[in-house]
Amino acid sequence: MSEQTYTSKELLGWLWRDYLRKHIGMMSLAVVFMIIEGSTLGALARLMEPMFDRVFVGGEHDALVFVALTLIGIFLLRAVAGVSQKVLLTKIAQRTAADMRVDLLERMMKQDGAFHQSHPPGFLIQRVQSDVNAVQDVWRAVITGAGRDFIGLLVLVGVAISIDPVWALLACVGIPIMVLPAAAAQRFVRRRAREARDLGADLATRLDEVFHGIVQVKLNALEAYQTRQYRDLTGRFIDTEVRAAFGNSAIPAMVDILSGIGFMAVILYGGSEIISGDKTIGQFMTFFTAMGFAFSPLRRLGGISGLWQIAAAALERIRALLEAPVRLTDPAAPVAAPTGTPEIELRDVDLSYGETRVLDRLSLVAKAGETTALVGASGAGKSTVFNVLTRLVDPQGGKALLGGVATTDMKLADLRGLFSVVTQEALLFDATLRENVVLDRADVSEERLREVLDAAHVSDFLPQLEKGLDTMVGPRGSALSGGQRQRVVIARALLRDTRILLLDEATSALDAQSEKVVQEALDRLSKGRTTIVIAHRLATIRNADRIVVMDRGRVVDEGTHEALLERGGLYADLYRLQFQDGRTVQDPVPRVRKSRAKAEGAAEPKGLWQRIGARLFG
Repeated sequence: MSEQTYTSKELLGWLWRDYLRKHIGMMSLAVVFMIIEGSTLGALARLMEPMFDRVFVGGEHDALVFVALTLIGIFLLRAVAGVSQKVLLTKIAQRTAADMRVDLLERMMKQDGAFHQSHPPGFLIQRVQSDVNAVQDVWRAVITGAGRDFIGLLVLVGVAISIDPVWALLACVGIPIMVLPAAAAQRFVRRRAREARDLGADLATRLDEVFHGIVQVKLNALEAYQTRQYRDLTGRFIDTEVRAAFGNSAIPAMVDILSGIGFMAVILYGGSEIISGDKTIGQFMTFFTAMGFAFSPLRRLGGISGLWQIAAAALERIRALLEAPVRLTDPAAPVAAPTGTPEIELRDVDLSYGETRVLDRLSLVAKAGETTALVGASGAGKSTVFNVLTRLVDPQGGKALLGGVATTDMKLADLRGLFSVVTQEALLFDATLRENVVLDRADVSEERLREVLDAAHVSDFLPQLEKGLDTMVGPRGSALSGGQRQRVVIARALLRDTRILLLDEATSALDAQSEKVVQEALDRLSKGRTTIVIAHRLATIRNADRIVVMDRGRVVDEGTHEALLERGGLYADLYRLQFQDGRTVQDPVPRVRKSRAKAEGAAEPKGLWQRIGARLFG
């Protein structure tokens, strides 16, 4: 993602427009309580004059009672106002953060595959969780402090001016000096905060990769390597956070220094007026208390400016994600999805990822109600065909048609409602087995659920689970075996009961026993549906109605299993690499000699893959 920067005004305007305006009622009430809390500081400062002049110096007993009752009243009012506005602002901050998280998740789920390839899960989790948390915490502090302290500061400065404008001017003489250094410190904090947010995303990505790949980490003895990588990232993160903390604390430190200069000027000038009798001790104590109270919120406001820069760095990234364009959208005038069992056609489809061409004017047809298999070497574009059909990605040229209707002319929900997909990954959610089959459907009867569980052979292993359908399957289905996970996914597909079935290496990672059971379930699932199968293991697609052979994003041959073997070519070469005399080759590097091929009457290799096979094994 290109780095996008916004001014504080732009970020505050966006926050108000998209998130805070809906809470205007609560915010207005919170502001009232802020005004009350901030004003109590001015009342306390004003109380110093009668307390010193009338009570301590004048010895008036009636004034003593008045001062004491007024003092307790001010503190009670301050306590009620403080609690009330903090509760209201916390509620606003929590709701705003929740809205941001939901909006981010919704937006990112709409993005295409290219977006998610360039934004790893750890990066996105950091944006949704850590960045929003940072905004939430800082936002509450900024609003609470900026509101209450700014109001308090105005009231206290007003009290000080009412005592003596010259004293007030002397007390604030150093403030203009800190404008430029404070602005520089804010820019420094914003830069460091951006770096910290990026490093936080790298840390989250590293953790995500380690925990999801823990088996490979252990098998390859990468524990020390991964620990070292994480330690290095953590060290850089700490350095950046420390530098940001330095910049953030520099602003309140400047306020302290300038406050000391101001107080010194007031004491030197005002002290002579008290000695001469032009000012009373009560007036001086009122002024001194007001300015003492004033510099405290001024110092906090200086710190808040640094906190705001940290929040702004997080908000920049959140806003950039929320405003990232969604490339896959519904058409302006959508066409109804085809009814019945549709024919699938790809017509001159071109697709490239950057400079890499994946599909090259690809044209193929999968007839309605038949099973069409896609075979070819890795990188031939087979899985990309599935992505095009389901609009996980749109091609740069050509069309994908379902029952004569272009996929780009249908609503995304209608289009994807036509498909059931079973892949080798067999992704399950960390929920119960029942929830993983039913997903979000509330209209599934127990009878219908039992039917699909029986058809997918899920019922075979249900008695082994302590809680049956209510058993938690664990993260990504880790509590189940590979074969069990595949059967659950097949049951899910059966329950969807769509007219098109896409199978991507659905049995490639299974043992022989599990493969047999799963294959039976897949055969049952594919009946009466337009089915496209991707398979490297050619034995699983011998009975396909049509086999399409792909190479470098194009169709190079098609036909039945027997016809493709009879005329030779790439399919026959791939088949010979997997089988000898009808038996699976056990040697991981089969040695099919050219001389033997000639002796058996095989044709001389003429295509690219035939020549490569002859060079490697001939």
